[in-house]
Amino acid sequence: MGSGVTTAKTHARRFDTPCTIQVEQSSEHFHAHVELAGNVELQPGDKVRVHGDPISIPFGHSATFERAATVTRAGPIGRAATRLAAYFDLKELYEVSFNPGRIK
Repeated sequence: MGSGVTTAKTHARRFDTPCTIQVEQSSEHFHAHVELAGNVELQPGDKVRVHGDPISIPFGHSATFERAATVTRAGPIGRAATRLAAYFDLKELYEVSFNPGRIK
């Protein structure tokens, strides 16, 4: 009999994967995007921690970095709590965005 532990890389509770970080800091764009290798699909509540030193680039530049990242999968309760919190956060935006009346 097996131990019940999942050994597949993308189904484990926590696993490491390579990632690519694209950073741009200019008057047109200010962003940092992380792309995980292997088309890892993230679900609500999952966490990603990118390893390495902090990234700093001069204004007007862009750069790409290769790093390692650790993905921690949320459990069923954490996933449900994240979905529930997101629902109420979205509902709050509806209430603010579509509230009739004037701004004083």
